[in-house]
Amino acid sequence: MTGSAADDPAPVPPLAADSAGVETITPEEELDPGRTALVEHFLDNLGITERHDLYRAILGTLVHMAHEHTDALDLKLASAALAEMAEAFRVFRPYRRGMKVTFFGSARTLAEDPLYRQARSLAERIAGAGWMVVTGAGPGIMEAATEGAGRQNSLGVNIRLPHEQGANPFIAQDPKLVEMRYFFTRKLMLIKESDAYAVLPGGFGTLDEAFELLTLLQTGKAQPAPLVLLDVPDGTYWRGWQRFVDEQVTARGLVSVEDHALYRVTADVDQAANELLGYYRNYHSCRWVGDLLVMRMQQAPTRSQLAELNRRFSDIVVSGLIRPAKPLAPERSDHDHLELPRLAFRFDRIHYGRLRELIDALNRLADAPRAGRPPSPPPAGPG
Repeated sequence: MTGSAADDPAPVPPLAADSAGVETITPEEELDPGRTALVEHFLDNLGITERHDLYRAILGTLVHMAHEHTDALDLKLASAALAEMAEAFRVFRPYRRGMKVTFFGSARTLAEDPLYRQARSLAERIAGAGWMVVTGAGPGIMEAATEGAGRQNSLGVNIRLPHEQGANPFIAQDPKLVEMRYFFTRKLMLIKESDAYAVLPGGFGTLDEAFELLTLLQTGKAQPAPLVLLDVPDGTYWRGWQRFVDEQVTARGLVSVEDHALYRVTADVDQAANELLGYYRNYHSCRWVGDLLVMRMQQAPTRSQLAELNRRFSDIVVSGLIRPAKPLAPERSDHDHLELPRLAFRFDRIHYGRLRELIDALNRLADAPRAGRPPSPPPAGPG
């Protein structure tokens, strides 16, 4: 049996702090000591002991807004948005350990349209693998995906619009449905909570969602994830879109050729399902620890495989090598998948299309598991 490179890990320099890819803003630091003490006293009286620093930051922001004499309209917007997010967090919280895919597409697609059948078939395949399906809960493609997944495997994030009648019948009145007023909070939940994405043809809203997804993946503002652009056989929607991207965007140098690795265009449901599920065949997850990107996987590369990865992907390593690593201190503190082998390297934080190609290479390792990452079983109910 070939030895794993993780059996004899090269040392990884210790890190002073864990960025985890999150920029933390702490407005309470701008408060004078007296007001900071009042915020602390308020939290203590509420019995808040966990995540004290984050709650303090939120309250500090509110105090700052009050002393800035924030307009009433701005306060109403901030209050409503926070309330919507809090409700969505509550709905999704019981299901966060399970794998999820979000479907996007036109609300105008009719049940007899072949695109409707494509969305329904793909959702059925994904749900059959133990994943949950997240949609905008409306008609058209959203209804097709919910129908394919089944109510028990579906989560919905509906938007209240004057010309639509609410959630589709396959998710309406379900405790796994959240209603929202704002597109930006809705989009946050549709993207934030999922491990994969499927986009079918649609109008301005669908294109907005597709381009925002690509932007988040391209800039590293979202966790790396598979994105499938699904059409029907002989369909021209995504082929026309691809031609526009090639001729008007890539050709002008506005995106890099490598950025095309961030998505897959297909008209085949089997290919789409394999792309979404196969992404987690070996690759598991990643996080930033200081200036290191740590990638967790089911099976570590052998020494020769690691040497080949370093040869192929040296262009995205700022310094040093892609190395095997033991769980680093912040990971141990968070109990963050300590059982998994991992690689660590100083990624340049620019070429996320190449990072996607590295993930694909990890998934193609000869010793990689045949099956995708097993989903955690969903709970019996929202609790």
